[in-house]
This record gives sequence, C-alpha cells and structure tokens, in this order.
Amino acid sequence: QVQLVESGGGLVQAGGSLRLSCAASGRHFSSYGLGWFRQAPGKEREFVAGMTWNTGMSSYTDSVKGRFTISRDNAKNTGYLQMNSLKPEDTAVYYCAAEYYGQGATAPKTYDYWGQGTQVTVSS
Repeated sequence: QVQLVESGGGLVQAGGSLRLSCAASGRHFSSYGLGWFRQAPGKEREFVAGMTWNTGMSSYTDSVKGRFTISRDNAKNTGYLQMNSLKPEDTAVYYCAAEYYGQGATAPKTYDYWGQGTQVTVSS
C-alpha cells in the first residue's frame, strides 16, 4: 500500500516556474513507476509525464516537452515535476500516480495509487 501526497501547487504568472512534489508513504517506493497527470475543468484527466521504476527513463506529452521535467529521489520517497515557462493552458489540478513495477505509462487506468491533487493556476 502506498499513499501519495502532492504539494507545491499555486498561482503563478505566465512564464514562471513551479516544482510539484509527490511524497510517498509505505514501502518499496523505488519499485514504483511514477506518473504525473492533470485535469482541467470540463476536461478528461491527461498524461503529463512518466518515469520508469528501474531505468529512470522518462516520457512527456508533447505540449510540455522542453518545459517540464519529472524526477525522483528514492532516498526521500519523493517524486517531482519541475515546471518551467508555464502557460495559462497549463492550469489544472495536477495528480501524481504510482504503479508497482511500472513504466510510467500514459493511461490513467494503469496506475495503482493516486494522490489527492494540487491546483496549479497560471495567469496571463
């Protein structure tokens, strides 16, 4: 069992940066693939970034490539999403997710555990 808690959201102007954190409780965090998703009002939850449990390879949706970076610190049981050059269209609730021995998949149904979400609002 893993519990995930996101933090780091907030209000930022376009062009600014935020770093989201995903703190995990429970055992074997290093055995989980991580994913970051977001959901804007009236829209479906969409994949943002993912990272494998073992190789550290990452993937991103096209709209955030070159601006967002996913990372993890297994010693701290924490995942991160560094978001730079933020745009108003990045406004959403951001969720982290974990899948046991996961590959950072793009499909939400793949993941076993989810955090409660953190709001990111980018003003123009």
